Amino acid sequence: MTAVKILQQLPQLFRYADVEKFTGNANVFLTRALKSGLVERIARGVYVNAFLKNWPEIEEVACYLRTPSYISCEWALNLHGVLLQSPVVCTVLTLSTAVGSARNLPYGGVTIEFSHLAARLFTGFETRGGFNLALPEKALLDTIYLRKSIPLRDELDLALLDRQRLDLLANNFPQPTRKLLQELIPPADRAGAVQE
Repeated sequence: MTAVKILQQLPQLFRYADVEKFTGNANVFLTRALKSGLVERIARGVYVNAFLKNWPEIEEVACYLRTPSYISCEWALNLHGVLLQSPVVCTVLTLSTAVGSARNLPYGGVTIEFSHLAARLFTGFETRGGFNLALPEKALLDTIYLRKSIPLRDELDLALLDRQRLDLLANNFPQPTRKLLQELIPPADRAGAVQE
Protein backbone atom coordinates (compact mmCIF):
# COMPACT_ATOMS: atom_id res chain seq x y z
CA MET A 1 0.00 0.00 0.00
CA THR A 2 1.38 3.44 -0.92
CA ALA A 3 1.98 6.15 1.64
CA VAL A 4 -0.89 8.23 0.23
CA LYS A 5 -3.31 5.31 0.49
CA ILE A 6 -2.23 4.67 4.08
CA LEU A 7 -2.70 8.34 4.97
CA GLN A 8 -6.16 8.31 3.38
CA GLN A 9 -7.09 5.38 5.64
CA LEU A 10 -5.76 6.94 8.85
CA PRO A 11 -7.97 9.29 10.89
CA GLN A 12 -7.01 12.88 11.70
CA LEU A 13 -5.57 11.77 15.06
CA PHE A 14 -3.92 8.36 15.19
CA ARG A 15 -1.59 6.22 17.24
CA TYR A 16 1.44 4.16 16.27
CA ALA A 17 -0.68 1.00 16.56
CA ASP A 18 -3.05 2.35 13.88
CA VAL A 19 -0.18 2.55 11.37
CA GLU A 20 0.83 -1.05 12.12
CA LYS A 21 -2.52 -2.20 10.69
CA PHE A 22 -1.54 -0.89 7.23
CA THR A 23 2.19 -1.49 6.91
CA GLY A 24 4.75 -4.07 7.97
CA ASN A 25 7.16 -1.41 9.20
CA ALA A 26 5.44 1.46 11.01
CA ASN A 27 8.79 3.01 12.02
CA VAL A 28 9.95 3.46 8.42
CA PHE A 29 6.55 4.79 7.31
CA LEU A 30 6.33 7.31 10.17
CA THR A 31 9.95 8.45 9.77
CA ARG A 32 9.39 9.18 6.09
CA ALA A 33 5.96 10.75 6.64
CA LEU A 34 7.33 12.99 9.40
CA LYS A 35 10.28 14.05 7.24
CA SER A 36 8.01 14.94 4.32
CA GLY A 37 5.52 16.81 6.55
CA LEU A 38 2.63 14.44 5.91
CA VAL A 39 2.21 13.73 9.63
CA GLU A 40 3.12 15.64 12.78
CA ARG A 41 4.02 14.09 16.11
CA ILE A 42 1.97 15.46 19.02
CA ALA A 43 3.22 13.18 21.77
CA ARG A 44 4.99 9.85 22.01
CA GLY A 45 3.07 7.45 19.79
CA VAL A 46 0.37 10.03 18.87
CA TYR A 47 0.27 11.81 15.52
CA VAL A 48 -1.79 14.23 13.43
CA ASN A 49 -2.50 13.26 9.86
CA ALA A 50 -1.43 16.53 8.19
CA PHE A 51 -2.26 14.98 4.81
CA LEU A 52 -5.96 15.52 5.63
CA LYS A 53 -5.26 19.30 5.90
CA ASN A 54 -7.55 20.07 8.87
CA TRP A 55 -5.89 20.10 12.25
CA PRO A 56 -7.94 18.83 15.19
CA GLU A 57 -9.15 21.27 17.83
CA ILE A 58 -7.27 21.54 21.12
CA GLU A 59 -10.09 19.90 23.05
CA GLU A 60 -10.20 16.90 20.74
CA VAL A 61 -6.43 16.39 20.98
CA ALA A 62 -6.51 16.76 24.76
CA CYS A 63 -9.19 14.11 25.27
CA TYR A 64 -7.56 11.79 22.71
CA LEU A 65 -4.27 11.82 24.62
CA ARG A 66 -5.83 10.55 27.87
CA THR A 67 -8.92 8.40 28.07
CA PRO A 68 -11.24 8.54 29.81
CA SER A 69 -11.08 12.30 30.22
CA TYR A 70 -12.98 15.55 29.88
CA ILE A 71 -12.17 19.25 29.48
CA SER A 72 -12.85 21.33 32.58
CA CYS A 73 -11.83 24.27 34.77
CA GLU A 74 -11.14 27.67 33.21
CA TRP A 75 -11.12 26.33 29.65
CA ALA A 76 -14.62 24.83 29.97
CA LEU A 77 -15.91 27.89 31.84
CA ASN A 78 -14.72 30.05 28.93
CA LEU A 79 -16.34 27.77 26.33
CA HIS A 80 -19.64 28.04 28.22
CA GLY A 81 -19.35 31.83 28.42
CA VAL A 82 -19.12 31.83 32.24
CA LEU A 83 -15.49 33.00 32.27
CA LEU A 84 -14.86 36.13 30.24
CA GLN A 85 -11.08 35.77 30.17
CA SER A 86 -9.49 33.50 27.54
CA PRO A 87 -7.26 30.94 29.28
CA VAL A 88 -3.92 29.77 27.90
CA VAL A 89 -4.13 26.38 29.65
CA CYS A 90 -6.60 23.68 28.64
CA THR A 91 -7.21 21.52 31.72
CA VAL A 92 -8.04 17.87 31.10
CA LEU A 93 -9.38 15.82 34.00
CA THR A 94 -8.68 12.11 33.82
CA LEU A 95 -8.74 8.95 35.87
CA SER A 96 -5.16 8.32 34.71
CA THR A 97 -2.41 9.01 37.21
CA ALA A 98 0.02 9.97 34.42
CA VAL A 99 -0.29 13.67 35.23
CA GLY A 100 1.82 16.56 36.47
CA SER A 101 3.66 19.49 34.89
CA ALA A 102 6.23 17.18 33.27
CA ARG A 103 3.37 15.71 31.22
CA ASN A 104 1.96 19.05 30.07
CA LEU A 105 1.87 19.39 26.31
CA PRO A 106 2.04 22.46 24.07
CA TYR A 107 -0.42 22.46 21.17
CA GLY A 108 -1.71 25.31 19.05
CA GLY A 109 -0.21 28.02 21.26
CA VAL A 110 -1.87 26.58 24.37
CA THR A 111 -0.67 24.27 27.13
CA ILE A 112 -2.67 21.09 27.65
CA GLU A 113 -2.57 20.23 31.37
CA PHE A 114 -3.62 16.83 32.73
CA SER A 115 -4.99 16.46 36.27
CA HIS A 116 -6.05 13.29 38.05
CA LEU A 117 -9.56 13.15 39.47
CA ALA A 118 -11.03 10.50 41.76
CA ALA A 119 -13.63 8.23 40.15
CA ARG A 120 -16.40 9.52 42.47
CA LEU A 121 -15.90 13.04 41.04
CA PHE A 122 -15.62 11.90 37.42
CA THR A 123 -19.12 13.05 36.43
CA GLY A 124 -20.91 16.14 35.19
CA PHE A 125 -19.72 16.28 31.58
CA GLU A 126 -21.24 15.83 28.13
CA THR A 127 -19.86 14.76 24.76
CA ARG A 128 -19.57 17.63 22.33
CA GLY A 129 -17.98 17.49 18.87
CA GLY A 130 -15.47 14.71 19.47
CA PHE A 131 -14.55 15.50 23.07
CA ASN A 132 -16.02 15.50 26.57
CA LEU A 133 -16.75 18.87 28.17
CA ALA A 134 -17.67 19.60 31.78
CA LEU A 135 -21.04 21.21 32.39
CA PRO A 136 -20.51 24.84 33.48
CA GLU A 137 -21.43 24.08 37.09
CA LYS A 138 -19.05 21.11 37.21
CA ALA A 139 -16.27 23.17 35.61
CA LEU A 140 -16.64 25.77 38.38
CA LEU A 141 -16.52 23.09 41.08
CA ASP A 142 -13.54 21.37 39.45
CA THR A 143 -11.72 24.70 39.30
CA ILE A 144 -12.33 25.44 42.97
CA TYR A 145 -11.40 21.87 43.93
CA LEU A 146 -8.15 21.72 41.95
CA ARG A 147 -6.97 25.31 42.52
CA LYS A 148 -8.07 25.33 46.19
CA SER A 149 -9.29 28.89 45.61
CA ILE A 150 -11.67 30.88 43.42
CA PRO A 151 -9.49 32.12 40.59
CA LEU A 152 -10.65 34.96 38.34
CA ARG A 153 -13.60 35.73 40.63
CA ASP A 154 -14.30 39.11 38.97
CA GLU A 155 -14.36 37.50 35.50
CA LEU A 156 -17.16 35.00 36.23
CA ASP A 157 -20.73 35.43 34.96
CA LEU A 158 -22.46 33.39 37.66
CA ALA A 159 -25.93 34.17 36.30
CA LEU A 160 -25.35 31.54 33.59
CA LEU A 161 -25.17 28.71 36.13
CA ASP A 162 -28.04 26.37 37.03
CA ARG A 163 -28.07 26.75 40.82
CA GLN A 164 -29.91 23.47 41.48
CA ARG A 165 -27.41 21.51 39.38
CA LEU A 166 -24.55 23.34 41.10
CA ASP A 167 -25.82 22.32 44.54
CA LEU A 168 -26.43 18.74 43.42
CA LEU A 169 -22.92 18.39 41.97
CA ALA A 170 -21.35 20.15 44.98
CA ASN A 171 -22.60 17.38 47.29
CA ASN A 172 -19.90 15.05 45.87
CA PHE A 173 -17.04 17.42 46.69
CA PRO A 174 -15.13 17.68 49.97
CA GLN A 175 -16.05 20.30 52.57
CA PRO A 176 -13.26 22.82 51.68
CA THR A 177 -14.58 23.02 48.10
CA ARG A 178 -18.19 23.46 49.28
CA LYS A 179 -17.06 26.16 51.72
CA LEU A 180 -15.34 28.14 48.93
CA LEU A 181 -18.47 27.76 46.80
CA GLN A 182 -20.57 29.20 49.66
CA GLU A 183 -18.13 32.10 49.86
CA LEU A 184 -18.57 32.73 46.12
CA ILE A 185 -22.35 32.17 46.04
CA PRO A 186 -23.94 32.29 49.51
CA PRO A 187 -26.73 29.71 50.06
CA ALA A 188 -29.32 32.49 50.27
CA ASP A 189 -28.37 33.57 46.74
CA ARG A 190 -28.68 30.00 45.46
CA ALA A 191 -32.09 29.25 47.00
CA GLY A 192 -34.92 29.73 44.54
CA ALA A 193 -32.65 31.05 41.78
CA VAL A 194 -33.21 28.30 39.24
CA GLN A 195 -31.90 28.87 35.74
CA GLU A 196 -33.94 27.64 32.77
